[in-house]
Amino acid sequence: MKQRDKKDQSEASPQHGGPEAQRPSVPCVSSVPPTTDGFIPPHGGYQNLLSYQKAQIVFDATVYFCARFLSRKDRTYDQMVQAARSGKQNIVEGSQVSGTSKELELKLTNVARASLEELLEDYRDFLRTRGLAEWTPDHPYALRLRRLNRTPGANYDTFKKGIEHPDPAICTNVILGLVKVTNYLLDQQIRSLEKAFVEQGGLREAMTRARLAHRASQRQGPR
Repeated sequence: MKQRDKKDQSEASPQHGGPEAQRPSVPCVSSVPPTTDGFIPPHGGYQNLLSYQKAQIVFDATVYFCARFLSRKDRTYDQMVQAARSGKQNIVEGSQVSGTSKELELKLTNVARASLEELLEDYRDFLRTRGLAEWTPDHPYALRLRRLNRTPGANYDTFKKGIEHPDPAICTNVILGLVKVTNYLLDQQIRSLEKAFVEQGGLREAMTRARLAHRASQRQGPR
């Protein structure tokens, strides 16, 4: 019995190719290949969404901004951080739920857009109440920011010099510009989701199509 127990333990050990060694590692969402079987469409992969990438920068920048300029006792501190977080997290949730509910995906993406619009107004309030000007679209720094936004794989470090600039006007306008870009991307995303829903329907329609296709294949029988 002891020899058998040792053999069983040896076979189950990772270095001997047991169940632990054979268990595949779980890939991250962005690396999961699209699933073509069944009626649930591919979903997730939010890391690949440009809107999510920009929203993540906006969140990190807002955390920095609030810690630098606002008191923790100020209600605006929590409101701005929560608005930035809501913008980011609702993109994540909408992407993940898209496989089973296009309607909910659209609603959550709209929530993200609304949260970032609230955040945009907070940054404008900061500028206005301190007598600082918002950059016009043709401002040299705004044009520079626009070029930076076209950088492939841009992240917080891409904009760090502007976000953490000693001049509050520059710092605020850089983050304000990033929020505007994120909102533009979400507007495009929402229009795309609306069009896809009109043309393809949601899960209920996909289930119906899958069921009808299955019945048709059964009637035809094996060839």
